[in-house]
Amino acid sequence: MIVQACINGARVRDFHPRLPLDAQAMASDAAACVAAGAAELHIHPRGTDGRESLAAVDATVLAVRRTCPGTLVGVSTGAWIENDVERTRTAIAGWRDLPDYASVNLSEPDAPAVMELLRQRGVGIETGLAVVADAERFVALPGHDQVLRILIEIDIPDLSAALDEAHGIAAVLERAGLRRPILLHGVDATVWPFVKLAHLQRWSTRVGLEDGKTLSDGTVAKDNAAIVAAAVAIFRG
Repeated sequence: MIVQACINGARVRDFHPRLPLDAQAMASDAAACVAAGAAELHIHPRGTDGRESLAAVDATVLAVRRTCPGTLVGVSTGAWIENDVERTRTAIAGWRDLPDYASVNLSEPDAPAVMELLRQRGVGIETGLAVVADAERFVALPGHDQVLRILIEIDIPDLSAALDEAHGIAAVLERAGLRRPILLHGVDATVWPFVKLAHLQRWSTRVGLEDGKTLSDGTVAKDNAAIVAAAVAIFRG
């Protein structure tokens, strides 16, 4: 059971004044999150124009490793980042400073090929399952048990419907006899209910400005470290 910090995601600049959008800001923010209790980091590197970029992975991973030695660092491979299958594959194949792991969304058509490329490069895989259909696709893939962990990541604003989807995904994994670590997280209104559910289920979770900017009482958090500290307090409680 860990708390992972997801420090920026695809959020735009005006989402929060402390949103880190360049490699040095991400490195500094990551260090504060680790000091607050985050066991791992999930980062969306940005290019010089502030946009998400798989080509920016090398510089970002190197900067974060300098401030957070020994902490596992992960990145996203979301199809929207390069918005082109071949550019995505080429960028991953060209990484020099490899992340420890990368997340792959099973809702994306090229997910199996991206997973295989990551395996070839020696990068761990976090499999992202957002709906039951993703889970069913995942357990049907050859080598589906060769992943670092499974992300149950629900982007449904209604809490009741989000909980139903999460439990449905977990049921698919259970029926398949899959025994890989699970990390559960929500988005915005469901972040804190899912942190508490993850704690009860003895699963991992993640928090940070990628998923939401408020604390459990609804107030806007000062920064990523404050959000992480609040989640860590729940996990240690």
